[in-house]
Amino acid sequence: MDIRHLKAFLAVFEERNITSAAQRLCVAQPTLSVTIRQLEEELGVALFVRQARGVEVSEQARQLYPQAQRMVAQAQALSRSFRDTQARQALQLGIEADIAVGQVEAFVRLATHAVPNLQLTLLDGCIGDARLGVEALCCEDELFLALWEEPFVFAMATGSNPVNQWVTCPQHVSHQRLLGFYGNGEQVGHAGSLQQVVPMVAAGLGAALLPQSLVERHPGLQWRPCQGSALTRRVGLCFAAQALQLPVLEQLYQALGGVQVD
Repeated sequence: MDIRHLKAFLAVFEERNITSAAQRLCVAQPTLSVTIRQLEEELGVALFVRQARGVEVSEQARQLYPQAQRMVAQAQALSRSFRDTQARQALQLGIEADIAVGQVEAFVRLATHAVPNLQLTLLDGCIGDARLGVEALCCEDELFLALWEEPFVFAMATGSNPVNQWVTCPQHVSHQRLLGFYGNGEQVGHAGSLQQVVPMVAAGLGAALLPQSLVERHPGLQWRPCQGSALTRRVGLCFAAQALQLPVLEQLYQALGGVQVD
């Protein structure tokens, strides 16, 4: 007994007619009759009573019907799962430390819409076929596809008053550009990344200038634009030129080219 026998049984059971069932399965009527007879012989029971117009189902057929439905459905689901896996296009994407969760979510939505059957793997850091990162951190020989341009904003703990005390990132690429905004303020804390600054500010240690995407959804922070400041950063897809030889990345690049995401 195989799935072919069970599909034939289901068709005859539901149609109550050999001819109609054969048409439904796109097989010849004699072929279907032989298939049903083989199933009956293997089970040792009569499943159908042939009549002049159609067939009647036996009690054994009524018992078999729900089991046959379940077995055929499971076989079809298994087949689909393997076909889907084989058809998926794999892409490994690194995520730099200072990329906001909201931006990662937005990129995943864009990518899965742009590339059908995408199998996306997210990794930490500058690894993978490409990475979601800041333009300022791209290497000279890499390509950059901008998706966001966002301002730096003034952030402090919710409910706190503005103070001239700052949490900074001395090793970060943005530090030199931000120094002029700190003025004579006291640097009360240092962090290794802009992401690490966020909890320090939320805890009330001091204020900070941070990309808007890192602070706008944080319940422990309040923020406002920096008056007179044009300080921004661009976030997007960074990758080596030869990586476009990967069909999945080339397809993604073509789909997102020139797109500006809100």
